Amino acid sequence: MTEIIISIFLLLGGFFALIAGIGVLRLPDVLTRMHASTKAGILGSSLILIGCAVFLQEVEITARVVAIILFLMLTSPIGAHMIGRASVREAKAPPTNI
Repeated sequence: MTEIIISIFLLLGGFFALIAGIGVLRLPDVLTRMHASTKAGILGSSLILIGCAVFLQEVEITARVVAIILFLMLTSPIGAHMIGRASVREAKAPPTNI
């Protein structure tokens, strides 16, 4: 039964990571690419980490997995916001002739 749960977490995580990669390649502009990479990327990596924690079943590993997921959830939106802000500023900036 544990193997089935682990397999589900890993497959779902891989699926969402694949969707994030396809979104980054296929979406037209920076803001929609950023949205796809942050949302699906965090979900995919979190599910994979949860599957690893269930597989290893150690308190130290589970604590690290929780810390990593919290870190991803806190820092990814901030990084995506900064990337989006920089792309908007770059689009508004006048061209430079060097």
